[in-house]
Amino acid sequence: MSSEGVGERQRQKGARFRDLHAGGPFVIPNPWDAGSARVLEALGFVALATTSSGFAFTLGRLDGSVSLEEIEAHVRTVDAVTELPISVDLENGYGPGPEDAAEAIRRAAAAGAVGGSIEDWDRDGGRLYEIDEASERVAAAAEAAAALGFPFTFTARAENYLHGNPDLDHTIARLRAYEKAGADVLYAPGLSSVEEIRAVCEAVERPVNVLARPDLSLAEITGAGAQRISVGGALAWSAVEGLAAAAEAIRDGGDFSGLRAPARVREWLA
Repeated sequence: MSSEGVGERQRQKGARFRDLHAGGPFVIPNPWDAGSARVLEALGFVALATTSSGFAFTLGRLDGSVSLEEIEAHVRTVDAVTELPISVDLENGYGPGPEDAAEAIRRAAAAGAVGGSIEDWDRDGGRLYEIDEASERVAAAAEAAAALGFPFTFTARAENYLHGNPDLDHTIARLRAYEKAGADVLYAPGLSSVEEIRAVCEAVERPVNVLARPDLSLAEITGAGAQRISVGGALAWSAVEGLAAAAEAIRDGGDFSGLRAPARVREWLA
């Protein structure tokens, strides 16, 4: 994607998103479709991040089963309905090589995104990439982001905690390597305590994204040093649980009391 192919709208979104990481801490919620993106924008959030698991659910699939082409179409759809900056969950970059990670960044940007994250988990091989291998992928993605012609904020993810290796020292070593390789934001989903979050934030110089937890408040997370807080697929699952509860009440007892008129839809989608 050349600088000539970048529109002013995307440049402005990219600059706004980059500036958010230099200001006060902020929440970046994760819509799963265009409608949820519109609602979150109407509710006053300042940026959005896609959720791979939530989007896969809209297609009737589990996380990890969506193609890069489908992600591109999803980003275009969401970007078309909101003026908020969008960061994309690019899973593992849709391939094992550095060139795959770089191509995922370029294609996300071409679809309208101004940020994106790539993880260090090899879904096909069922393993964490070795640090040197993962760092090469981060470097390639960071180089691709820097060449886009507008501010694109690239997040590198250390997946230890999500894949049976809750080793804080190893996680920090990975994040430091990714910082050195050029990542703009660092992210280790699964950190479970204020102490772990603080240890990560104090060990690196780049902004840190933290995955929200029901047992930690915003004040606790940001007080530990987090710059950005995302929610992953949790909002999608909250919506799905509401749907299932209302439907089960209908199925099991003929109880329609769980149904609510969409009184605020016109407000949200105006």
